[in-house]
Amino acid sequence: MIHVSKITKIYKIGEVETVALDNVSFAIKKGEFVAIMGPSGSGKSTLMHILGALDTPTSGSYTLDGEEVAKLTDDQLADIRNRKIGFIFQAYNLLPRTSALKNVMLPMRYAGIPLGQRQTRAKKYLDMVGLGERLDHTSSQLSGGQQQRVAIARGLAMNPSILLADEPTGNIASAQAEEVMAIFQEANKNNHTIIMITHEPDIAAHAKRIITIRDGKIISDEANKKQKLAKLINK
Repeated sequence: MIHVSKITKIYKIGEVETVALDNVSFAIKKGEFVAIMGPSGSGKSTLMHILGALDTPTSGSYTLDGEEVAKLTDDQLADIRNRKIGFIFQAYNLLPRTSALKNVMLPMRYAGIPLGQRQTRAKKYLDMVGLGERLDHTSSQLSGGQQQRVAIARGLAMNPSILLADEPTGNIASAQAEEVMAIFQEANKNNHTIIMITHEPDIAAHAKRIITIRDGKIISDEANKKQKLAKLINK
């Protein structure tokens, strides 16, 4: 589904060049749950922006579902972001004085989905994340963990094949983080490909595969041993 080949990203401010990504290559198959892990400044968020077609590499190639992303028009990129990729951000990015239901309906409105279908689908996903009783609550009336669950429901609303999550548990308590990870694992069981950016080892441990990045380079890429062991035990 995703193939990244020799991606380099250089930011230039005046005469100063900063290498955010340095010759990064990997592939992600449909249905994988991958954590991209690294400390602050490692390049993981830059990588997520490239994977989400929000930024372009300085060199190298990124192929999504067989299409070279660099060759797509702005309209084609917007269509991919709307149809194929669901975004979940650390800051939630919800409209503060808008209900949970309407926040989840928003991307479907941009896609031209009829109102009745938008409402039905939004209710379905809010119920899935445990907020079926909070449909009319505005973002400001919800806790941080509840806001993150609204953001997850919104990310799933277009039934994207890929879910990109940038530090999805960074602003919530550990108990709420476990709830969020349970939702991700359920979505993964439903065949959503999940790519999660995190700097927290205990959060990365929920993924089936962990790619570790440091100073813009991949230093390890391996199956999560705990997940692998659990799978063997449950056979």
